[in-house]
Formats: sequence, C-alpha cells, structure tokens
Amino acid sequence: MATALITHFSHDSGLALPLPEALANLYGPLAFPEREGRPYVISNFVTTLDGVVSWNVPGQAGGGEISGFSKADTAVMGLLRAASDAVIIGASTLRVVPEDLWTPEFICPELAPAYQALRSNLGKPQPPVAVIVTGSGAVDTGLRVFASREAPALIVTTPAGERRLRSAGVPSSLAVTAVKPEADGRLSAAGIVAAVAAHLPSGPQRLLVEGGPQLMASFFAEQALDELFLTLAPQVAGRDPALGAAGWRPGLVEGALLAPEAPAWGTLVSLKQAGSHLFLRYWFGA
Repeated sequence: MATALITHFSHDSGLALPLPEALANLYGPLAFPEREGRPYVISNFVTTLDGVVSWNVPGQAGGGEISGFSKADTAVMGLLRAASDAVIIGASTLRVVPEDLWTPEFICPELAPAYQALRSNLGKPQPPVAVIVTGSGAVDTGLRVFASREAPALIVTTPAGERRLRSAGVPSSLAVTAVKPEADGRLSAAGIVAAVAAHLPSGPQRLLVEGGPQLMASFFAEQALDELFLTLAPQVAGRDPALGAAGWRPGLVEGALLAPEAPAWGTLVSLKQAGSHLFLRYWFGA
C-alpha cells in the first residue's frame, strides 16, 4: 500500500472532490475548477530527472520503469483516472502496455474500493471511458480493453482509419468515431476533445490525457491542456545520439517546437513528496 504523500505547497482551487477516507489520507484535498462549454483537460506523466518518459526498450518502455514501479505514483495515477470521465491515450502508448484497461482499479488494485467509492460519490458508477487515438486505425481490436466489456472504450480516428477498422471487424461493445485530420494527417487536440465530449453525458466533463509524447505535443501546441500532473522520479536515464534510434529516449513532448517562439509556461499548483519522488501539479489554462 502506498504511504501518504507529504504536501509542501498547495494552492488548488475549484470544487473539492468527495474523496473517501483512504484517498483523502493518501493525497489530501483535491479540487478542480468546473468548466462550462468545454471539458477540463488534465494530463499525468512520470519523467526521470533528465526528462525521459520512456527507455524506448522493448518490454521496458512503460512508465513503471521510469517511476521505479513507485506505489505512490500508481496510486495517484489511479486517483486521477477515478476522478475523470475519460482517459485518452495514443495508439503508441497502447502498444507499450496492451494489457491495460485504463481504469483506476487496473493500475492500483489495492485501492479499488476507494476508487469505486469516489466514482460513486461523483455519480459516475461506471469506469472512465478508455479513449484510444489512432490516425491510421491500425490497432488490435481483440485487445482486452476493446473486447472484454470490462470498461467502456472509444476509438477516435480519421475517416480512413474508421474504414480500416470497420473492414477488419469491430466488437459491438466498441465505439468508433471519425474526425477530419489536419493537413499533415494528424488529429488535432481540439478535434479529439470535441469527439470525446460528444461521446460523454452532458454536463461538466474532466478528461485525462496519459500520452504519449506526440499526443502531448498536440495538446500543448494547441493550448488545449489545462493542467499537468508530473511525477519526478529520482533517476537519470541519459541519451546517446551516437547510437541512433537505440540511443533515442523521448521526453514529455515530441513532435512540436514550443520554445522560444511559443513556450508553454505553467503555474505551480501543488508540490507533494513520497520518499524521493516529487509530485508536481502545474496549471496551463487560460
């Protein structure tokens, strides 16, 4: 079981979530503003001290290797999933962890009763919708997240991607929606958010983006991200360009140049600690 996080600084605002005792003891108060007109979009990532989010090594490319399989990190990840209406990931992230259901209980089963209690308190007894973004439609719809019916799932793709998926066969439990791509073939963050929002019940909505780095690039470039929860793991991974692709290790944002023309500056909302791991929360909203 994860130990309680130590809060060094907190200046969050908005509506406090009705956390059950186990989650309140773990994290402390957690509040989010309620946005009218569009969903409130948050993201959660873990990086090394030198900004690496994946070792880019087959079988060892997930966030667990980056965090050192920190129980505190997985507990917070589960908390943010439980607090959200949908969890958005790119197809590349799905390929790294194809067994994930993108539910709070999956990532941190020991806190499952507390996560379920939180969702019940929020009036959301069902798991958050797992949203997979793929421009090409090249995903395995036989994976557990799509075929098991254990949690609702949605694929957001292009019209060409939808045709590919339909021709291959889509489980009846899996929703697919097409969004017109940008000129470069990518799906815009705005288009993804609109498609997910249309799939969810009306009212205030909270979306959680869990990556990968190219998806994060779109959200930062379009200023579509309101908050970033960032776990800083106490390890240094390194990079070696001399090794070519083998020495490349992605950072938080890949595929967009923000600075110096349009840097994304955040405002610190909270700073928490679990052992030598730091849990940072930044606001990027307008």
